[in-house]
Amino acid sequence: MIRAEDFLEAAALAGFDFYTGVPCSFLTPLINGVLSDHALNYVGATSEGEAVAIAAGAWLAGRTTVVMCQNSGLGNAVNPLTSLNAPFRIPTLFITTWRGEPGLNDEPQHEMMGLITHDLLHLIGAPPAAFPNTPDQLGEAFAAATRTMAETGRPTAWVMRKGDVEDAPLNPQALLPAPPGRRDRFERGGERPSRAASLLAFLDAVDPEAAVIATTGKCGRELYTLADREQHLYQVGSMGCASGMALGLALNTPRPVIVVDGDGAALMKLGAFATIGAHRPTKLTHILLDNGVHDSTGGQATVSPGVDFAAIALACGYSYAASCDSLQGLGAALKTAHTLRGPRLIHLRIAPGSMETLGRPKIAPADVAQRFKAFVSRPMPAAQP
Repeated sequence: MIRAEDFLEAAALAGFDFYTGVPCSFLTPLINGVLSDHALNYVGATSEGEAVAIAAGAWLAGRTTVVMCQNSGLGNAVNPLTSLNAPFRIPTLFITTWRGEPGLNDEPQHEMMGLITHDLLHLIGAPPAAFPNTPDQLGEAFAAATRTMAETGRPTAWVMRKGDVEDAPLNPQALLPAPPGRRDRFERGGERPSRAASLLAFLDAVDPEAAVIATTGKCGRELYTLADREQHLYQVGSMGCASGMALGLALNTPRPVIVVDGDGAALMKLGAFATIGAHRPTKLTHILLDNGVHDSTGGQATVSPGVDFAAIALACGYSYAASCDSLQGLGAALKTAHTLRGPRLIHLRIAPGSMETLGRPKIAPADVAQRFKAFVSRPMPAAQP
């Protein structure tokens, strides 16, 4: 058994400096230790997949990350671990508990995952090791994890058993309720713009120093086709994770951060709105292009026509939200958002369909990530007086 302080000291010496996750009773002492150390960065996520995405964004900003969760929630993390971390070669130290360990008297819902936790981690390319539960094991365990992540560019996993970390009290940082935000409506009710036209308007207005994350599917493909820039990250797979990635990035860089999202993706991980609103990154702009369909898979309808995303954003703590359905409205919303502290949401209803000649990024995801990470790490030009 180790103390949380032992773990955190060894982690800091190994360079780990950003934590995110979802609680488990086995993890309580460790999470309490992280939360009680106000020098550490911790983001409590609404789902395990969201935590993986947040950590990925933090890594793009130069952080070395730890994701913590219960193994019963491992299934929620499989998608981003395999379709985000794997293709983009984004490493993280993934700590999962071993609920349902054979021979352990545990709740029935943990029995199946307890039997397959190690096999599942092997299967998804996150080789598991036992959580280091004595002080003398910590240094080598962190060194081995660091070597593996550097060699593979992939996550590595530690499996924590009940009692590996001794109880620790909680002295949390308070997340204060956000003040009421501002809402604008720039809705005309006429013909809606295409996604390509909306992205062109965005490209004309975007700050060249802003880091832009485009959601999976035709959004990223159209953005790439229109203009491939080093400030762009074209997410592939991991649907719904773009906003979580943007949050992890925005909390760790002075650059403006823009996420270009879609209605289906946003609905898939709507909890990310609450996490963004709670942490209130001041330079984050969330643009949601809503065509009411899953365009990449044949145009099947989403439920977005009945969803007021701007109201949701404000209820979750965003400082500004705008609703629009034209390029003129988008321009007005972008202009206003630029004058306000974030997080800011711009919900633009657009027409279904995509460009006739639609390319795919010719640069591999891992190279996109390295190019984007290098862009983020560069010093920004000094502000003009």
